This record gives sequence, C-alpha cells and structure tokens, in this order.
Amino acid sequence: MTDLTGKTALVTGSVQGIGLAMAKAFAGAGARVAVHGLAGREQARAAMAEVTAAGAPETRFFDADMRDAQAVEAMMAEMDAWGGTDILANNAGIQKTVSLAEADAATWEAVLGVNLTGAFHTMRLAMPKMAERGYGRVVNIASVHGLVASVNKAPYVASKFGLVGLSRVAALEYAGQGSRETGGITVNCICPGWTETAIIEPQVQARAALHGGDRAAGIADLLAEKQPSRRTSDPSEIGALALWLCAREAHNVTGTSIPVDGGWTAQ
Repeated sequence: MTDLTGKTALVTGSVQGIGLAMAKAFAGAGARVAVHGLAGREQARAAMAEVTAAGAPETRFFDADMRDAQAVEAMMAEMDAWGGTDILANNAGIQKTVSLAEADAATWEAVLGVNLTGAFHTMRLAMPKMAERGYGRVVNIASVHGLVASVNKAPYVASKFGLVGLSRVAALEYAGQGSRETGGITVNCICPGWTETAIIEPQVQARAALHGGDRAAGIADLLAEKQPSRRTSDPSEIGALALWLCAREAHNVTGTSIPVDGGWTAQ
C-alpha cells in the first residue's frame, strides 16, 4: 500500500470526475489534499467533504483560473505556505468539439490555456522545491488524445500532445534528483480513453440523439468506434493508478504516458 502520510497533494480540476477520484485516492493514503476547481460554494464544500471522508487529515480549496498566470502563481505560493506541494496532479481541462475551419482564436486560447499553460505554471513553480526535498510526483492527465488524434478536436489534441511533451522534458530535467530511498522526482502522464466523466457528456448526448435519445446506445456507438474493450473506465481506476505512481517504489517510472484506453492506442 502506498503511504502518503506527511505528504501534501494539489489536484487541479478536482471537484468532480477523475480529479476528485485522484484527490480521494491520495487522501485515503494519508495525504493532505488541496482541492481545486471553478465551482460554486456548495460543489466545493461537497468535494472537500468527500476528500475528508476518504481520509485526508487536512483539506484546502482553491479556485484559481488556470488561464491566469498570476492566479496560478498565487495558488502555488499559498501551497508553499501550507508546507509545499509534494504531489501535483494536473487534471483541470476543458474541451470543445469543433472543426479546424470553425475553431476561433478564443476557443484555441481557452483550451490551450487551461489544459497546457496552466500545467506549465504549476510544474515550473512546484518542481524546484520537490527537488530540494528529494521527493516529488507530477501526474498529468493527458488523455488518449495526447497520443492519437481525432477529428474536430484540434485545440484539445494540440493541448494534450503538448502536455505529453512538456512532461517528458520535465521528467528528463529532474530524473537525477533525489534517490531510491527518498523516492526521487517523477513526471508521468495518464492517458484515459472513454471514462465516465462530465467532459464526454456532450458527445454522448450527440450520439444518443442519433439513436432516438437512447443514452446507452449513444455510449455504445462512441466506444465501438474507438475503444475495443467497449467498456468505459471508472474515475476511481484512474485514481488508483495515480496513487501507485506516487509510491516510493515507482521512483524509476518517469517520462511515461500510460494509456487506460481499452486497447484504443494498440490498434
């Protein structure tokens, strides 16, 4: 079992879905957890309550806009004042399904800003201090679209390919820091395929509309096209993988992009 007692984790985009699942996984291993998201008061309280119930000895909430460098810098400064960020999980993300011809500058800048630039800022600010402590984990949720492309997703795919590249560079720059005993500094991407989260709901509804409003048929249509297992993943399964990556024994697992995609990228 991974023991994160005494460690502090920041999970961006963690009021629901994969982010909340990772926050709960870290909490269950004993970490203090900072929850983050652009959420209303009740949603934020509910997420923090779930993380506390999962086992976090302390929780905090941040609502920094990941597109705003100053807001991210302020959040990371508060994390430093709280004791530092031992585990950074970048999950905050947005998606808009639009053709390249129809995409506009605002869409491009928003998607890249949240999905890629925000992660750049959290990493550049957190990782030097991880190196000082000899232990640090960065887990970036890059999506299967960090490995393969799909039509009508140019901004999203570009952001996720960029996140994979950024992660590899950071992994190389910090690979020699720390030790087997301290756990070292690692940077990895998890690349989920179809997962039961709110971000895929618009696509599910669009496919369901083609099947007379049948949601189950819409999901089956989506998975049959890309995911050979024809099974969605549960967010808790992504959380379990993120937790394992935080173990001391994973000190040599760095610079990887791990698909959880039912065989999508094996084709």
